[in-house]
Amino acid sequence: MKRLLEPEVMDTWEEAIDYDAMDFTEVNTAFAKEAIALCLTEQCLVLDAGTGTGRIPVLICQMRPQWQFRAIDLAQNMLQIAAQHIQHGGLQQQICLELVDAKQLPYEAEAFDLVVSNSLVHHLPDPLPFFREIKRVTKPNGGIFIRDLLRPVDEMTMNALVANIGNEYNQHQQKLFRDSLHAALTLDEVNQLVTSVGLVGVKVYQSSDRHWTAERSCNYSI
Repeated sequence: MKRLLEPEVMDTWEEAIDYDAMDFTEVNTAFAKEAIALCLTEQCLVLDAGTGTGRIPVLICQMRPQWQFRAIDLAQNMLQIAAQHIQHGGLQQQICLELVDAKQLPYEAEAFDLVVSNSLVHHLPDPLPFFREIKRVTKPNGGIFIRDLLRPVDEMTMNALVANIGNEYNQHQQKLFRDSLHAALTLDEVNQLVTSVGLVGVKVYQSSDRHWTAERSCNYSI
């Protein structure tokens, strides 16, 4: 199935509210635990690229109180909701929210121990600059944990995935999910990106019926 792009930035208040209202607790918790398992150090500086409403850094910081986050997004309304979650969790000293383009990061090279990103890549018309930036700002032996939706092979599969998300999602939320699936990458496309920017030690695999994951442990050895 051909890739069909969706808007790069979800920045209306309705989109931010609808996105935050969708119950991703299970997948977010799994993401947080898997990311933590990649970096078994007490201190860790983490970049969360495309943080959205900040649910994942909040979860990780609740599990790892010594970790520090730079959580970035291009959607001001998403960051506004994220700030509420961070304040509610009392995590203002751990999580720094910044309005930043993940394709043009303002950080120094090799600045981060771990870079994580959940459901950002499918929003990018050209993901290559993002992967280049990930390579640049991650320490040479730093961890990487990127997860996103996997583009279905055909429309029938996509319709089945949308139908299975549950009746608790309203029509707009279902449309958001369908559009995201259509804009997602295939495993081959992700592997090509990882290879083209020279990221070594990164494993790319299908991690669910609707997700791919690219990961590398901290302190990996070639």
